[in-house]
Amino acid sequence: MTATDRPITRLLRSLPSLAGPLPSFDPDTAPDDPDVLFEAWLRDAVAAGLTEPHSMTLSTVDPTGRPSARVLILKNLDGGLWQFASGSGSRKGKELADTPWAALTFYWPALGRQVRVRGAVTAANAEDSARDYLGRSPSARAAALLGRQSDVLRDPRERERQLADAAELIRRDPAFVAPEWTLYGVRADEVEFWQGDQQRNHTRLRYTRTGGTWTTDLLWP
Repeated sequence: MTATDRPITRLLRSLPSLAGPLPSFDPDTAPDDPDVLFEAWLRDAVAAGLTEPHSMTLSTVDPTGRPSARVLILKNLDGGLWQFASGSGSRKGKELADTPWAALTFYWPALGRQVRVRGAVTAANAEDSARDYLGRSPSARAAALLGRQSDVLRDPRERERQLADAAELIRRDPAFVAPEWTLYGVRADEVEFWQGDQQRNHTRLRYTRTGGTWTTDLLWP
């Protein structure tokens, strides 16, 4: 059986991509600040009824340079700082402590749009991290309190017991904050807006920060 005869290959090649209809994007009308354009695109995704349009892929690397990626929620965007939260003891937290650089990727397939962000990562102060933690639902706070993300789980019953204990702690002390909870921010030095085209004549607009100034370039598809 050749590669093209495999069922998975046939399935993959049968799936449509950039099926449209897709919105247009004129880079000549783009604002000077990428934050402004991102908010406009995010609102377009919300208006289109897309599920979790604020979700993004966070990419980090371990000490050997091997990448890891996972989907998180964007918590805030202010002045070029793209914020998300996690426990500092998680894989992503450890990798960011070792290599404080990251990439973010947003993808809204129904609109044929991607936004790619790269930059240095900083951790917020304890007060801001606590505020983010306490703004989460009680069940989300209990899950975050376990602090064993990515550890090997040998018995699901142990997880259920610890989750119940964490939920009870939070019920008794609603102001309790998980010690490892950290609000991180990517200080963007590069933001790319990618508008797909059904004929594959995609539009790519890259913002690059030099000091406090953004410059823009069009990129080949």
